[in-house]
Amino acid sequence: MLAYLDHHATTPCDPRVLEAMEPWWSSCFANPSSRLYRPALEAAAAVEIARERVAAALGVEARAVIFTSGATEANNLALKGVAEAALERGERRRALVTLATEHRAVLDPLQWLGLHGFPLTVLPVQPDGLVDLQRLEAAIDADTLLVSVMAANNEIGVLQDLQAIGRLCRARGALLHCDAAQAVGHIPLTMAELGIDLLSLSGHKLYGPKGAGALLRGEGVALAPQQHGGGQEHGLRAGTLAVPLLVGLGRAVELAMADLQERGARLGALRQRLWDGLEALGGIRLNGHPRRRLPHNLNITIDGVEGGRLQRRLRRELAVSSGSACSQGSPSHVLAALGRSPVEAAASIRFGLGRGTQEAEIERAINAVAAALAELRSTP
Repeated sequence: MLAYLDHHATTPCDPRVLEAMEPWWSSCFANPSSRLYRPALEAAAAVEIARERVAAALGVEARAVIFTSGATEANNLALKGVAEAALERGERRRALVTLATEHRAVLDPLQWLGLHGFPLTVLPVQPDGLVDLQRLEAAIDADTLLVSVMAANNEIGVLQDLQAIGRLCRARGALLHCDAAQAVGHIPLTMAELGIDLLSLSGHKLYGPKGAGALLRGEGVALAPQQHGGGQEHGLRAGTLAVPLLVGLGRAVELAMADLQERGARLGALRQRLWDGLEALGGIRLNGHPRRRLPHNLNITIDGVEGGRLQRRLRRELAVSSGSACSQGSPSHVLAALGRSPVEAAASIRFGLGRGTQEAEIERAINAVAAALAELRSTP
């Protein structure tokens, strides 16, 4: 059986989450929008409990939570929703700012907006993956409507200084959006303390179900809906709510917050053991800041091997990736932003440790990479 070390791509649904979801697939199947009889009211109550659990994790009121199908939809609602709302009220601010290392679910909507009257600035990052705050400050001016910076990078695990970024945005009256799909449930996050106006999250990144996520909206942030036809979610996201998935999302968030500190410490120690073992093999470079990163993330570039052969060799024993699950095999734009060449990016590995990762899997990963390098570096 493969050692699964790709928890940034997706996490297994926790058995306790599955148990919480089970009744809402069958015996408790009513539509929460009906509200005219007891089963529908019970479904609506279950949705609100889930909403409260998500809100509590981020330090906001329940009314701030807009349920979506995941972080991609939440990002689109946040970015396009803010832009369209600004158009509707005749807002002078139009400029958008982001980083070259953002997920495609942020870059693609922003680039689309850039073609439709919203000038876009995509800032480079430093070789360690962190943005130069002085450069970011210079890019935010009186015309800036919104800045989008992710909390934790999905490939290299780098944690941007959101508090400092939030202060810069506040000082210039710009909104701050944060794709926190890889961060919620893994590191502490409080929207108000960090100055975040809009935050996106996804259930399947924190041991919840696929198909459930949320956008958290700060007080007074205007959004235009991107989906019409029913008025659900305060008129911002039409469509019948997926009660089982939302119940699962709420339970997953609750469980993730309960073991966040212990899990982070344990996985951080395992990650360090993995790095120590791999670094000792020689010719291996760390991608991303050595300390400001998720505790369960490790991303490396291996010198002296061809990427395709390396990945084929490793997949016999390890479930790992060379980049985002959404990249469809293309060279990583994140690693390119760090200065890695396409050849170097192809010979890179992203390890994502998870709740179920044990020391035996770490040793297996070290041994698998060692065996691969012994084979690939000895043959032309």
